[in-house]
Amino acid sequence: MPLSLYPAFPSLLMSLAPAAVSVSASAISSPVLRFQAVRQQSEALCRPLLPEDTVVQPVIDVSPPKWHLAHTTWFWETFLLREYLPGYQVFHPDYAFLFNSYYNSLGSRVNRADRGTLSRPALAEVYQYRQHIDEHMQLLLALADTLPAACWEVFELGLQHEQQHQELLATDIKYILSTSPLAPAYQMASAPTPAHLAPPMAWLPVPGGVYRIGFEEEGFCFDNEQAPHDTYVADFELQNRLVTNAEYLEFMEAGGYRDFRYWLGEGWDLVQQQTWEAPLYWVLHHGRWHRFTHHGLQPVNMAAPVTHISFYEADAYANWRGHRLPTEQEWEIAARHFGATAAGGTFLESGLFDPQPLPADASADQCHQLLGDAWEWTYSAYHPYPGYQRAAGALGEYNGKFMVNQLVLRGGSCATPESHIRLTYRNFFQADKRWQFTGIRLAR
Repeated sequence: MPLSLYPAFPSLLMSLAPAAVSVSASAISSPVLRFQAVRQQSEALCRPLLPEDTVVQPVIDVSPPKWHLAHTTWFWETFLLREYLPGYQVFHPDYAFLFNSYYNSLGSRVNRADRGTLSRPALAEVYQYRQHIDEHMQLLLALADTLPAACWEVFELGLQHEQQHQELLATDIKYILSTSPLAPAYQMASAPTPAHLAPPMAWLPVPGGVYRIGFEEEGFCFDNEQAPHDTYVADFELQNRLVTNAEYLEFMEAGGYRDFRYWLGEGWDLVQQQTWEAPLYWVLHHGRWHRFTHHGLQPVNMAAPVTHISFYEADAYANWRGHRLPTEQEWEIAARHFGATAAGGTFLESGLFDPQPLPADASADQCHQLLGDAWEWTYSAYHPYPGYQRAAGALGEYNGKFMVNQLVLRGGSCATPESHIRLTYRNFFQADKRWQFTGIRLAR
């Protein structure tokens, strides 16, 4: 990434167009309206982009926005329309090869690293594809009274799947624009909020014992949240808020990136190979730390939660502080213990695309920012719960086959749709990943 080029172009931090991300499916009960809201949200996220922006793939983890728009559409066509709409004919015979993501059960596909080579079909054709699928989904939903329960289960999964890709769209767009030497802004920044210090950090106790974790409520969950079970934890304490940029800067200025004692071996090797010295998107500009954001290059808000941190960095910071990261069991137990809700969290619908500082007078005896703002690294491997059963067929590839060499993250982020998150949600990434809004909460 040409971060070193950003200071050379301060006058080119222009806005492409204002983003419209006000669509929400959180309070909609009608299947038709929920479908429309989710589909419109994906297109709203891409509206500020130029057509050229939508085909870029700087690294393997980042997919072109055009691909996201087409892949989510392919999902509806493949798993709903082909299965349940009588007489449906696929829009284009090549799209199954172009826009299948990782479903081996459904045949060959374009390699993940090659999605950026898809200059064809044109963006306009992808939008035609979306319109075609949306029109036929309306026909399918008009048959609501005759559709089997299995269809409605896949329908709900389709909504949740597209919401996952909305978060990926938000983070992938940020990475794509960050690689341009012009450092273009995705949208104009709102008026800056007055700077203030973060409220002091406090430790909140959680009594040890046997607790029930996993999804047991009504409604939707992914299969990796199923098989609820009892787990034992010892007494522990959890930080009442996320680690801030100012606190992380202390680690940087104390030489944290130059001292192997705080790092796991793999992480230390990576720091040296990649010459990391700060979180992703940070750059020194005229002697002051700035971050590339959806609004272009901005001074680091020291009271806001630190983000775009790998697991290795999160663990090194925790070691430097003399504490540790929570396990995913501890995180979920604490979230239930403190009655965590989405209220007050920053989510995709806010259109802010950055975690927000806590008010300076936030209560020290409440646990803040558990849902929204930043995904929280846990020191737990992404493994199946006891009794987990992988679903049959192609949809069984959705989660189960990734249960190795990854860490669990909890809580959602400022790019997560609010109606998509819940206390039992298990996100997962490899330890080196930084392009998502990943942050830190300490335990002891």
